[in-house]
Amino acid sequence: MKIHLIDGTYELFRSFYGPPPRKAPDGREVGATIGLLQSLLSLLADPEVTHLACAFDHVVESFRNDLFDGYKTGEGIDPKLFAQFPLAEEAVAALGIVVWPMVEFEADDALATATLCFKNDPVVDQVVICSPDKDFAQLVSQSNVICWDRRREIIYDEAAVLEKYGVSPASIPDYLALVGDFADGIPGVPSWGAKSSAALLSKYKHIEAIPIELEDWDVKVRGARRLHENLTKYREKAFLYRRLATLRSDVPIAENLNELKWVEPRENFTEICQTLGAINLLSRFQK
Repeated sequence: MKIHLIDGTYELFRSFYGPPPRKAPDGREVGATIGLLQSLLSLLADPEVTHLACAFDHVVESFRNDLFDGYKTGEGIDPKLFAQFPLAEEAVAALGIVVWPMVEFEADDALATATLCFKNDPVVDQVVICSPDKDFAQLVSQSNVICWDRRREIIYDEAAVLEKYGVSPASIPDYLALVGDFADGIPGVPSWGAKSSAALLSKYKHIEAIPIELEDWDVKVRGARRLHENLTKYREKAFLYRRLATLRSDVPIAENLNELKWVEPRENFTEICQTLGAINLLSRFQK
């Protein structure tokens, strides 16, 4: 059995900036929500997709905003997209898929919690995280937990993560702390780029294991003195950035494995399709 965990926020953004805009009968912009449903119906058409859940950022801000003022917020999100967040959650739930709307935590944390909860179940062969978000690379475990970029049809197992980032999944939060993550508002440590970070972390794995003294570095990297100076100066901030980049595993998720099994849309799916002006979706939900 495979479990498919869907990054609903990413899928909604992708649907907003991909297909052309589309208005509901009442005049609201609903193109992203329709595109999301079409994407999920396509996923459900795969016979291997039997158990799944979808997480959303019900509000963009989370506990991480309390830790760091520069962390990402909802500022800059197109109002026509932002207005579809609650509609998308309602539509996906009506499709019969378990929905986790996050307020204190982020959607990524919900999927991380679910991954760690279900991956060791003896009936689960593989957990498939449906997202290209680099944060999820830290969850990859050999071929038991993988990330699937559905748009580009790329699978990231442990070997692929190592090839792409130069570090193992366990070092991804450290890597993002040093390099930074623009999408999440994590600035990183000055001068620490992808190559230098991968070189040091492939040797030492975690930031605290990188020797305090430069002469103790057993890795040759370009600009080592400046890297050392900046890491010394920003060391505590680097630990904070790593905390921001580390996905949580303690999100309260009530559903068990059986409750993730998709059976059919709920009774209100027809009403949702009518509200969206997408009644044609009704003929596509049969597996």
